[in-house]
Amino acid sequence: MNSLELAQHMAQLHGGLQIGTPPVLADVQRGVQGDDSFAASLMAARLLGFLEHDAQCVAHAWAAQTQRIGSFDPAAWPDEPADFGLSTEPSAKAFPSCPHALGLYAVLPDAAWVARMVALGVPTVQLRFKSDDAQAVQREVQAAVQAVQGSQSLLFINDHWQAAIEAGAYGVHLGQEDMQEAPLERIRASGLRLGLSSHGYVEMLRAAQHEPSYIALGAVFPTTLKRMETAPQGLGRLNKYARLMRHRSLVAIGGIDLTAMPSVLQSGVGSVAVVRAITGADDVAASVRQLQACLRSAALH
Repeated sequence: MNSLELAQHMAQLHGGLQIGTPPVLADVQRGVQGDDSFAASLMAARLLGFLEHDAQCVAHAWAAQTQRIGSFDPAAWPDEPADFGLSTEPSAKAFPSCPHALGLYAVLPDAAWVARMVALGVPTVQLRFKSDDAQAVQREVQAAVQAVQGSQSLLFINDHWQAAIEAGAYGVHLGQEDMQEAPLERIRASGLRLGLSSHGYVEMLRAAQHEPSYIALGAVFPTTLKRMETAPQGLGRLNKYARLMRHRSLVAIGGIDLTAMPSVLQSGVGSVAVVRAITGADDVAASVRQLQACLRSAALH
């Protein structure tokens, strides 16, 4: 069996990770040198629709796994942190920790919605307020912080790290681009928790280098709320990501509703972030109760 035949076999073995239509073989074989297990791993990841940087990441992790266990196993998708260069021990530069299980995580458009969720006992809330008006941002962040005072709800502020520091929020959530621009050392020194978005292996590893309080994995399913550069990752990939990052606090996000939540929770993530399942519900309170009950049920099993 040559490396291409092995790659096709591996892609069949791990078909649950497939995204999109398999590429043409000319693209699968592009730039591949040699006829070995590394070449097969790289081509298999390409066949499964992984972006090139993630395909390369998987191939190198498979090579590390092979060296560690002493043989190449095409059925064993790499999921050990060490094979990806990840440490499982926190360092001095780690952000303050947050609960491993953040529970229901409501992503909300304004402080009024934050207050509604606090009243309904939602354990984790995020203010995702979009505005170029600095004063409006400051008012919303301060109102959201006031809304959670005296409650058990944990408040993360999306993007607006400076206002979050000034208002004394629990934490801040940043996307990959914002992560590159924000002064992470200043945020860490303020005592805020940090959540970082990721959309695949390379972004997960990049986020993990900063040792955030949690890492968000997504988008799991299609979402119309924001334009995504990457395709929905699906449950198969979510399971692999959660297994690899199992020593960290994880939040699954993207198109998740009550129907999908049980399958998402089977991945082992400690939290599920929802947007439309709450803000678009006909009966918001009933929706929150059902989502909370689903999470409690999963925690018991």
